[in-house]
Amino acid sequence: MATMTHDIHAAADRRSRVGLGFAALAAASFGMSGVLATGLMDAGRSPAALVLCRVAVGALVLLGPALAALRGRWHLLRANAGLLTAYGLVAVAGCQLAYFNAVDRLPVAIALLIEYAAPVAVVGWLWARHRQRPRGLTVVGAAVAIAGLMLVLDVLSADSVDGLGVLWALGAMVGCAFFFVVSAGEGNGLPPIVLAAGGLVVGAVGLAIAGALGLVEMSASTSDAAYRGTAVPWWLPVLTLGVVTAAVAYVAGILATRALGARMASFAALLEVLSAVIFAWLLLDQFPSLVQLVGGVVLLVGVVLVKLAEPRAA
Repeated sequence: MATMTHDIHAAADRRSRVGLGFAALAAASFGMSGVLATGLMDAGRSPAALVLCRVAVGALVLLGPALAALRGRWHLLRANAGLLTAYGLVAVAGCQLAYFNAVDRLPVAIALLIEYAAPVAVVGWLWARHRQRPRGLTVVGAAVAIAGLMLVLDVLSADSVDGLGVLWALGAMVGCAFFFVVSAGEGNGLPPIVLAAGGLVVGAVGLAIAGALGLVEMSASTSDAAYRGTAVPWWLPVLTLGVVTAAVAYVAGILATRALGARMASFAALLEVLSAVIFAWLLLDQFPSLVQLVGGVVLLVGVVLVKLAEPRAA
């Protein structure tokens, strides 16, 4: 019995370590997306066009491996058609379109800090939808997170932050919360790579239709992108967006969430904020002000308090 218990704990530890590894990979991959997009948008490309390129390239990369993982189980796609559609439109296309629009108007780090208040949004959703009343520590954590958000927005400086950029970042926060909630579910039977590929395919199709109908602006350019004054061919950051920040990032993020659970995975995903700050500093020479840095730390503390108080909330 003792040996069996030891084996169970050892297997759980291995699963946790593997999950943390995937979470770190996802955070690093997702973290560079806003930086790469900023250089491309500065060269004349619209946010919607970049998101379409990103998800379309990612879908092409994952399509073959996803079909192999299905092994002819087409009933899984039929049974989860609604889930895949919502995942692709909200967690993939919607979230990334909102985030790229946010970084078009805000520094990358600020947009990402607002997006990663998502765990607080998850708690609010569970309370409103499932009547899961938050604990006292949850309320304290939410209040701390809101205070941190106010500092990130530097509300004492009247014109310090673009209001529309903030609204886009909040939209990205909703998409991020949806990503963690859906990715954690294993009961649907979808292999992680199938969920990622399906979401990217749906996202690409949805954006292409929106662009064809004129609902979103699709502006492209073959001009070089510039990062810290160095010009690079446009196709290199576009390819990196699709392969690294879409295909690799979504698969790693889903694997991490299933190994760790939504709560721990969303906490580990806060590494993306650090990753984005580092990439923004290295490639764009962007760095938050002291007040905004303090606000970012306060916001993350609030999120951690919410997550500690709600072990099953996410």
